[in-house]
Amino acid sequence: MRRFSPAPVWRRKDRTMEALNFMITGVGGQGTILASDILAAVGVSAGYDVKKSDILGLAVRGGSVLGHIRWGEVVHSPVVPEGRVDYLLAFEILEGMRRLQQVRPEGTVLLNEQEIHPASVSSGDAQYPDEASLRVALDAATRNVYRVPGLQMAQALGNAKAVNVVLLGALSELLSLAPEVWEDVVAERVPAKHRDLNVRAFRSGREWMLGRGRQP
Repeated sequence: MRRFSPAPVWRRKDRTMEALNFMITGVGGQGTILASDILAAVGVSAGYDVKKSDILGLAVRGGSVLGHIRWGEVVHSPVVPEGRVDYLLAFEILEGMRRLQQVRPEGTVLLNEQEIHPASVSSGDAQYPDEASLRVALDAATRNVYRVPGLQMAQALGNAKAVNVVLLGALSELLSLAPEVWEDVVAERVPAKHRDLNVRAFRSGREWMLGRGRQP
């Protein structure tokens, strides 16, 4: 793995060297834990102190999966404090909506445009949020929202399960780390037979963000 000298990847006038807080949310089978591992390893490779914590619901049944990842000069706790998320990566719309209250007002949300209906919705006991409700919730959380067509992009690459790495690619363009840092970690963390696919998925997400000019 290449090693790069750490450089500040966030700029807050009053919190320049405070930990950078990430939260990743999805459902079982979407690769949430793998994405959490990759993001933590990227921070370590860049020279930061890193802590992470993963919380699994009924993941094997498609239940909620949540990852906390923190980078900084010194990080004492693996759990992101309430309302202090800088970057929320949501691999599924409803799971993303459930975590919006954790995002700082100046934070950023990357939302994969994918619906996976829980059993309560499939059985008719509950309704999946409509587009109007989603927009209201996103607008109330932060101005910095990227609605990423991650599923569509992953399917175009030949494997819908690459959504997690597509979103990481999009995130990478918002942070001041060389893409080689990310690609090295992705290549090391995924099975060899899926290495090329995942590197392409990462590049696809990064190119999508570049094409937006980093504007939500």
